[in-house]
Amino acid sequence: MNAIIAGAGMTAFGKFPGRGLKDLAGEAITAALADAGLGLGDIQAAWMGNAAAGTITGQVCVPGEIVLRSLGLGGIPVINVENACATAATAMNQAAAMISAGLYDVVLAVGYEKLVHADKSRSFAVFLGAVDVEDMVGLRARIDRKMAAIGMDVDPATAASRSLFMDIYATEAIEHMQRYGTTREQFAGVTAKNSRHGALNPRAQFRNVETVESVLAARDIIWPLTLPMCSPIGDGAAAIVLVSERKARELGLTRPVRITASELTSGWDYPEDLDTPVFPAAIGAAYAQAGIDPADIDVVELHDASASSEILHSEYLGLCPVGEGGRLIESGKTALGGGGRTVVNPSGGLLRKGHPIGATGIAQLVEIHEQLMGRSGPRQVEGARIGVAENGGGYVRGDVGALCITVVER
Repeated sequence: MNAIIAGAGMTAFGKFPGRGLKDLAGEAITAALADAGLGLGDIQAAWMGNAAAGTITGQVCVPGEIVLRSLGLGGIPVINVENACATAATAMNQAAAMISAGLYDVVLAVGYEKLVHADKSRSFAVFLGAVDVEDMVGLRARIDRKMAAIGMDVDPATAASRSLFMDIYATEAIEHMQRYGTTREQFAGVTAKNSRHGALNPRAQFRNVETVESVLAARDIIWPLTLPMCSPIGDGAAAIVLVSERKARELGLTRPVRITASELTSGWDYPEDLDTPVFPAAIGAAYAQAGIDPADIDVVELHDASASSEILHSEYLGLCPVGEGGRLIESGKTALGGGGRTVVNPSGGLLRKGHPIGATGIAQLVEIHEQLMGRSGPRQVEGARIGVAENGGGYVRGDVGALCITVVER
């Protein structure tokens, strides 16, 4: 993989009932083009990622064309991408592959989302649709079996008031607690760390600072997860402009930010008692493609849809041994100024920056691009040269639906 990020832009993430898809995406695209020093007429193709519009706004089939036409851009290939929470990362992966293959010199990759609705059940319906809807009984039975195996007792009446994914995350969290001695305080430490980072990010949905104590004192969503341990529902958009080596030279880019690896995969039907190997396999493939190992990584933006997810995914990424994720958080080494090798989620992560699902994957890359360019202000990771984005989504019979690991270097 060898695609160059010439420009990046994004909106603030949050609840914007008065803004539509065209408005949000237009802001991010305009910012990315300005950052690249290019115009709409330079774009040769566009990969447009959106996951929820069909449910939230009713816009289906041609959302990307409608967004781009509103800006005055048409007459190019427009590819609409939907792939759960990995939607934007998938759009980027495919766009970067086309650049690397030599088919285009300038392409646009965008993730944009309206997830907030006055009827919250519509928002939850998006997440409910990110599983096999023809096998809901089987899925619920599988989750209930796992809950029973670890001693969880969940009231079906309360389960309807939250995303199904919270039950999945809680189950994973308790399994980690029982297997490795991970504590609720360590989960709370993830949110506290990311809140300190998010407080430094003007585009973050939440900018208040939490403590371990305040996180634990918040209301339970499903034990052991409290509200601040769960990523919020929000709206937003992010965009990057990718260019070829030839175009980068033409633009006079020196020491550009490059996508050196991007591994897109899906899960599989592993036995219920087997740890799913899709994460280490995909991550290992991306590291091998880029020629790096975990000790080389300066900054990571990972998919902390729950606080426990950051602990598990830090282990998958090789930032610590398996079972040591909780103690890694407790050490403070993944925080800005914590003295560790790798800073995790300096943007505030999904927990604080927000999680408009169709925009998340490219928002991670916007953050890493700015970090590697040295443009992150008070949340700058000193000397950042190599970054990794890890983004996944959907749930199919016990495993992740889609997973994308991207290595970015300068």
